[in-house]
Amino acid sequence: MKAPTCPICRRPLPTAPEAARFRPFCSRRCADVDLHRWLTGAYKVETDEAPGTDAADRDGER
Repeated sequence: MKAPTCPICRRPLPTAPEAARFRPFCSRRCADVDLHRWLTGAYKVETDEAPGTDAADRDGER
């Protein structure tokens, strides 16, 4: 079985106990890169809903 790697930089994950807080990333830097990608829209979850609709609109609560 291959050692787990960081999904951002592909380096092997450190085994030190203090590094476990960044899992599944190898460091704070890689965790921050991932967060930035989510916040800027680089990662998207595809859906069939029209833009601008939310749960309240679908349930008729508005």
